[in-house]
Amino acid sequence: MLRLLLGNNPLFKVPRYELVNPAEFAIYAVLGLAGGLVSVAFTQLLLRMRAWFLRLPSRSAWVHPMAGGVLVGIMGWFVPQVLGVGYGFVGDALNGNLALNLMALLVLLKLLAVTTSYASGNAGGIFGPALFLGAMLGGSIGSLAHRLFPAITATSGAYALVGMGALFAGIVRAPMTSVLMIFEMTQDYAVIVPLMISNLISLFVASRLQRTPVYDALAEQDGIHLPSAATRGRHGQRQAAQIMRPVSSTLPAALTVAEAVGRLRTSNFSAAVITDERGVVGVLSLATLEKAASTQQRLLDLVNPIRFPHVHADHGLHLVLERFGTNRLDLLPVVSRADAHQLLGMVTLQDVLKSYGVGQER
Repeated sequence: MLRLLLGNNPLFKVPRYELVNPAEFAIYAVLGLAGGLVSVAFTQLLLRMRAWFLRLPSRSAWVHPMAGGVLVGIMGWFVPQVLGVGYGFVGDALNGNLALNLMALLVLLKLLAVTTSYASGNAGGIFGPALFLGAMLGGSIGSLAHRLFPAITATSGAYALVGMGALFAGIVRAPMTSVLMIFEMTQDYAVIVPLMISNLISLFVASRLQRTPVYDALAEQDGIHLPSAATRGRHGQRQAAQIMRPVSSTLPAALTVAEAVGRLRTSNFSAAVITDERGVVGVLSLATLEKAASTQQRLLDLVNPIRFPHVHADHGLHLVLERFGTNRLDLLPVVSRADAHQLLGMVTLQDVLKSYGVGQER
C-alpha cells in the first residue's frame, strides 16, 4: 500500500547515513539511555495524569477536554511547533534544519502537550508523538555531540533518525518493528547497526523502570484485563467460574466507615464488596474498616478503583487462594475481563477449600 500510494520514494528524505568514527557507537548508546528515560517519563506522566482525571467525579467529565485544550493551547500560542502531528518538523530535524535550543524545548513541551491532551480526553496518540519526541531528542543529543566532537560525529540528522526508533522501542516495546519501520521510512540499511544499539538500550532501561507496557497499562486503567499466556494454558484446571456464587450484598461507596462497620459485623463474612455507579470499585475487610472507624471517611476514600483485589472467572483456584492470602480476605469479587467494574459474582475462601476437600462440614 505504501508503494502504491507514495511510489518508490521514502516517506522522509534524509541525507545518506555514514558512520564517521566507531566511537560514535558510544554516543548512540547514550542516546539509547536517554531514549529509555524519556520513554518512562512519557508513560508515567500519561498514566498518572489519566488516573487523576479518572478519579474526578463523573459529572465533571465534560470539563476535562476543555481544561486539557486550554493548557495545550497556551503552549501552542507561544511555541506553535508543539501543535499537530509535526511530521514536517520531524523532517526538518532529520535534515539538521532545527536549532538545538528549539529541539530540546520541543521534547519537554510535546511531552506535556501529548500527555495532557490524551489524559483529558482530547485527541492524542502514541505512535506519532513517539516519532516526534525521538527525532527531537536524537537531534538535540546529535547537535550537542557534533559541537563537542565535530571530527568524529555525524550531523544531528543521523541521531534524530536513530532517536525516532529508540523512543518507539522504549514506549511501545517493539524494537525490531522499530528497526524495520525506520528502514521503510528512509530506505537506508546503513543506519540499522546504531539503531539496534540505541533500541536495545532504550528497551532495557524502559522495561526495568516501567514494567507494564503502555498499552497494557492503558487497558488496565479502562478496566480491560486481557488473559495472559499462563491463564490460557490452564485449561482443565479448577477455575473460579466453577465455584462462583451470586453476590449476597454489597456496600455503597458513599457510606461512612462507621456505618459500614455496623453492617459488616452482622454479615457472614469479614469483608465486603464496595460499589458505586460504575460497579465494583474495591473490597474492604472488617479489620481495615475498624482501624479507620474513628475517622469521618467514606468507603470510596479507602479503595483504589483502578487497582483492587479481584479475580476473573477463568482464573485457576490456586491463583484465587494466593490472592486470598496476599490481601487477607475471605471473599473476592469475580469481575469481567472487558470491564473490571462489572461484577459477575464472588468466590469465598470456604468454597475454595471445600472444592479441594478441606473444611467439609460433618
